[in-house]
Amino acid sequence: MTTAKHKTIPDTEEAWGSGELGREAEFAERLPDDADTEAMIDEALGLQPISIRLEKSLIEDFKLIASLHGLGYQPLMRQALRRFADCEKKRILQEAVAAQVRAKKKDKEAAAPARPAAKARKAA
Repeated sequence: MTTAKHKTIPDTEEAWGSGELGREAEFAERLPDDADTEAMIDEALGLQPISIRLEKSLIEDFKLIASLHGLGYQPLMRQALRRFADCEKKRILQEAVAAQVRAKKKDKEAAAPARPAAKARKAA
């Protein structure tokens, strides 16, 4: 009787994160390539498939940049879109807050009693 000898690695978050655990091909199992599995994965990740028309050159640029970063081009596009959306929301919020501050300042100035000019005070 022969048994395979495997080194025992503690089941820790660090071992999984570093790839010490969970990356051996002999233990990997491919999921069935079907629409149900893909839908479950999309749902778990909060992804929604969309259809979008982009210039071929833009797609090629994303593919090149993604390959330099060791990513697929679609995850890179998601990152770029997320960054843009986050920055735009932040900019819009900052503009709204600035407008509120200006409005409050204007209201405060309008409500304050008018002060006589310095010359008028001296003459009196």
